[in-house]
Amino acid sequence: MSEETEGTAESPATAPDGAAASPASSPDAQTPTPKSGSRAGRNLPAAIAVGVLLGAAILTALFTVRHLFIGIVAVAMAVGTIELARAARSAAGIRIALVPVLVGGQAIIWLSWPFGREGALTAFVLTVLACMLWRLRGGADGYLRDAGASVFAVAYIPLFGAFAAMLVVPADGVGRVLAFMIGVVASDTGGYAAGVLRGKHPMAPKISPKKSWEGFAGSMVAGIVAGALTLSLLLDGQAWQGMIFGAAIVLTATLGDLVESLIKRDLGIKDMGDLLPGHGGLMDRLDSLLPSAVVSWLLLSAFLPG
Repeated sequence: MSEETEGTAESPATAPDGAAASPASSPDAQTPTPKSGSRAGRNLPAAIAVGVLLGAAILTALFTVRHLFIGIVAVAMAVGTIELARAARSAAGIRIALVPVLVGGQAIIWLSWPFGREGALTAFVLTVLACMLWRLRGGADGYLRDAGASVFAVAYIPLFGAFAAMLVVPADGVGRVLAFMIGVVASDTGGYAAGVLRGKHPMAPKISPKKSWEGFAGSMVAGIVAGALTLSLLLDGQAWQGMIFGAAIVLTATLGDLVESLIKRDLGIKDMGDLLPGHGGLMDRLDSLLPSAVVSWLLLSAFLPG
């Protein structure tokens, strides 16, 4: 859920020291809202169409050969990594070690299938080492910045994504993935509707001016209801477990959205890319999914072991 998904009265972006940012330096001011866009600042028909197509692809994989979902995750993580690396280099001159991050990221995803957490964490550690070694040839100038950004990229995208892949591995994996996806979609939709209709009090005006407390409340209500229903109907869980699950998904989805908004403001960009009409880049859709995947796997493993 990107910062454009909730509507509030527009407030000026601010610099880290609290001073108002100039229109030229504000990410929100760089790209004017299309005339055909919604109050939330995005092309709603295009966004809905893209969301439906992505959802259809995921559902097709889940209900045919469910392990195809791991392939979808792997492709999404690769595209998201490329988007982040390109944005970091073009906007700030940060050189993410793309080759080891891409190769290691795929190893993290695919090794999580047969070996679980141990496989993912082992591949992650080896990828971090590879990133440190890869950057040696660039010399000392900017080494810590580039190596740090590379490690962040590996952790933020493929390592978090591996937890989404691990959701589908158990026998009831389809239900687990659906609970995760429905929870995030409910949070996004509830926040969007409440924010557009009632949003008046900015939640984090210096980070995401359009995100409102009213939108967050809408996300929480929708997420809790969705969690209670999915865990009780799709899995062998209890309604109270689903309520905890849904609330946790809303918190992590909101955190993920704010984190990506901070990254984009730090880089001075509006979107991570332009791959998805009405959404921006793929990373602009993955922001709330990635941390939610981690919490989904942890909670479902605790509530429904085995």
